[in-house]
Amino acid sequence: MPPAAPSSFELLPGADSSPVLLHVPHSARDIPADVRAGIVLDDEALERELDHITDAHTRRIAAEAAALSAVTPWRFVNRLSRLVVDPERFPDEREEMLAVGMGAVYERTTHGAVLRPAGSDPQPLLERWFRPYARAMTEAVAGRLAATGRAVIIDVHSYPTARLPYELHGGGPRPPVCLGTDPRHTPPGLLAAAREAFAPLGATGLDSPFAGTYVPLEFHGTEPRVSALMVEIRRDTYMSEPGGPAGPGLHRLATALADLVDAVPR
Repeated sequence: MPPAAPSSFELLPGADSSPVLLHVPHSARDIPADVRAGIVLDDEALERELDHITDAHTRRIAAEAAALSAVTPWRFVNRLSRLVVDPERFPDEREEMLAVGMGAVYERTTHGAVLRPAGSDPQPLLERWFRPYARAMTEAVAGRLAATGRAVIIDVHSYPTARLPYELHGGGPRPPVCLGTDPRHTPPGLLAAAREAFAPLGATGLDSPFAGTYVPLEFHGTEPRVSALMVEIRRDTYMSEPGGPAGPGLHRLATALADLVDAVPR
């Protein structure tokens, strides 16, 4: 029997007393060979697409923030590219990004080119990668609820300085830090703490160019003890775009994220 494939995600433990879970869903570029075979782009075009679609260095930002925090948060990190599956999309017709061919399994690129052949069945990828990820994230949140009586998901993302064609709502402001919220899961205190933590980096915006935040479906709209906030960092604040190295801004962002983690009441 061949060895089991490595997990597509990892849960990195923090302090038992911490309710905070830093979620890093889009930082990886890895694509398994059998999934790569179903993508029509040549290698050069795929690397360009990965430059555009990957939230580069966000795993490192979260890791540095965890190390700087007075009480270490937990981290849930996706090890695979979102071109395999996007764990933050709805896996069905509820997903608005289906309009541009970018549901849970992408059919189109950031610039509208074909990524997978027409008529490709997304179900095998959803079964293999999406649903196990969703179950594990649900269990991670349940673990924080059991241990501390609450869970605070901080979703760590980045976004390009210039709007890309796939963005449905990219016509508004593009501040250094965009805070995405959910009316049922983002309490005013958490939002205020984020504004204060990121203030040294410049203006923070609200739900533009990206809105909302990730809450596992089992808890969404039904569990008030689960709080959530999306942190979208404009890439020119910490890296060379579209897919270049990180610069000194990364440490400033990690420090600000650590300040937000420490501001969450225990």
